[in-house]
Amino acid sequence: MLQQKIAGLALAAAALGALAMPAAAQTVKIGFIDTYSGPFAQAGDELDKGVKLYIKEHEKDLPPGVKIELVTRDDTGPNPDVAKRVAQELITRDHVQLLAGEIASPNAAAIAPLTAEAKIPFVIMNAAGVNIPRISPYVVRVSFTLWQISLPMGQWAAKNGFKKAYVAVSDFIPGHDAEAAFTKGFTDNGGEIIGTTRIPLSQLDFTPILQRIKDAKPQAVFIFVPAGKYATAVMKAWADLGLKDAGIQLVTTQDVMLDEELPNMGDIPLGIVSAGNYSSAATRPQNKAFLSAWNQAYTEKAIPDMFSVGGWDGMAAIFDMIKATKGKFTPDEAMNFFKTWKNPESPRGPIAIDPETRDIIQNIYLRRVEKVDGRLANVEFETIPQVKDPWKELNPPK
Repeated sequence: MLQQKIAGLALAAAALGALAMPAAAQTVKIGFIDTYSGPFAQAGDELDKGVKLYIKEHEKDLPPGVKIELVTRDDTGPNPDVAKRVAQELITRDHVQLLAGEIASPNAAAIAPLTAEAKIPFVIMNAAGVNIPRISPYVVRVSFTLWQISLPMGQWAAKNGFKKAYVAVSDFIPGHDAEAAFTKGFTDNGGEIIGTTRIPLSQLDFTPILQRIKDAKPQAVFIFVPAGKYATAVMKAWADLGLKDAGIQLVTTQDVMLDEELPNMGDIPLGIVSAGNYSSAATRPQNKAFLSAWNQAYTEKAIPDMFSVGGWDGMAAIFDMIKATKGKFTPDEAMNFFKTWKNPESPRGPIAIDPETRDIIQNIYLRRVEKVDGRLANVEFETIPQVKDPWKELNPPK
């Protein structure tokens, strides 16, 4: 009897000790694939800053006992083989529960099949190739597609008196999407495409191409190249050859008129019209709050752009999912959450995921480069509300 009492007291003490011990932390491992080297490194840095700023500002909002671990990998630029390899390592060696990030569309397209095989949700924060979510049911995109912004650009150009246009795009997935979308928007509204050119990604001397465009004498030219040094090189050649003085209007996407890159272009971009889902010059209260946090974290070292907001909103979706599930979720539970996710408080305006396509629904803005307080800015002058990806509406699954 005495031994039974001692055993009972020992069990009671053990139970009390267990109650007194804090619960083991629930860690959610996120494989974050970004570009930290190569030609897209500037874009990757902006994405990284957006992701890490959101974590810094909102880590306190996670459920008690839940934390996240960001396992970061460099894909080295538009390199599908490297992107696929690092994604495989994150899944099989690091045992991440989610994949996120990715700047380049060819990389995201290479990763997508792995997510279907492993049933790993993949939150795309930039890569804008239109077809990527159809490759795998475990892909959701919070950024944009080139069809979303290039089709409205073509429509605006045709409706504003430009009848003949030339199209020049980089020769990879987003460039092809931009070309097709602008062409449809422009020609469906009475415009005529008088020439097209696809530019190798390895080419940074745009002078021969822009000379050919100038000789063709279009009223407008639509150009899509990746952000960063590509955009700056295009604008330098544009100025050197005097296309603006020749009466040619440049219309483009937010990639070329990137907020971060405007200070490197002098006054060349003044008057250029672009279409996009975000401008750091926007006066929305949500954007002002975002800019306040950004400027406090990064002072004057960087200007936020579409990559930054893609990272910020991508982490918002992930955090909301973690909060809804208290950090314990299956891949299918995560995807079911993402497919109906909404955020009325994004810096770019209200956003939502289309449950049918797992792609973003958002406002698209027409912006014109103007001087604001002595600095160049993409000033939004027209809003097209709550745009779904038009390519998916035009091309339903078979």
